[in-house]
Amino acid sequence: MKKISFWIVFLFFLNAFAQETEGDKAKQTVLDFFEAFHAQDSIKMKKVVSPKVILQSIGKNRTGEIMVKTEKFHDLITSIVNIPDTLQFEEKLLSFRVNVDGAMANVWVPYEFWLNNTFHHCGVNSFQLLKKKDRWEIIYLIDTRRKNECKK
Repeated sequence: MKKISFWIVFLFFLNAFAQETEGDKAKQTVLDFFEAFHAQDSIKMKKVVSPKVILQSIGKNRTGEIMVKTEKFHDLITSIVNIPDTLQFEEKLLSFRVNVDGAMANVWVPYEFWLNNTFHHCGVNSFQLLKKKDRWEIIYLIDTRRKNECKK
């Protein structure tokens, strides 16, 4: 009887640890976005993003003033798809911090951006996601961009 009880408890805990959490699913949505981003695949990018997504960046203008720039998703897609094959780009994702509350998730992702194997800038991506039915979609993305104060 003890052996049977042990195996039942063992299988219960094994199943509990094997289940994917909502945080894991939200994080995977962001990973899917970046996989499509690096592949320059607009169709896959659109699959994980809300049609009404808001994109913003925080950075300094030429005079050093901090500004918030809003961009249309269509413009981002166009710029990514039109990157020439001769230009190698990579957004290196450094870590993930995921918070979930019901149908809302935030995924905080520090990154470094590299062009032709040369460091270009760093910052943080903050993704806001909404769970609709059985999947997460990105509804808001804001990032910071800076060339200084980066850990390389």
